[in-house]
Amino acid sequence: MNIPSTHPPSLDDIAAIAEAALADMPGELRAYVRGVALRVDEFPDEETLHAVGLSDPLDLLGLYRGVDLGHKTSGTVFHDVDMIFLYRRPILDEWCASGESLRDLVRNVLIHEVGHHFGLSDDDMHRIEAAAGY
Repeated sequence: MNIPSTHPPSLDDIAAIAEAALADMPGELRAYVRGVALRVDEFPDEETLHAVGLSDPLDLLGLYRGVDLGHKTSGTVFHDVDMIFLYRRPILDEWCASGESLRDLVRNVLIHEVGHHFGLSDDDMHRIEAAAGY
């Protein structure tokens, strides 16, 4: 995918990068995220910021909202769809500050949120990322 260098990547550009990252995941992992919706918004809303204890919308790059796999049982009916949110402006801000490639940054945020779908905490994810050299 070619992102024009004269314009910041759009919501659709970020979504395309994330979809490509999902497609590159190993098949056995991809099967577990098949029902998880992916959504890219400009910023997290005020309710989300309040729920996660943040005041600056640039501090939240992504969010998993749903019931993690460890808490799902057969026969239980859930009324909301599991969803991964990616937030364009905070991602672009981090991209500019870090010098990391946009594809790598989006992939890392996405994988972090997929980790939450698997029931991993932020501390678990930070330990895994550190062990992997991220």
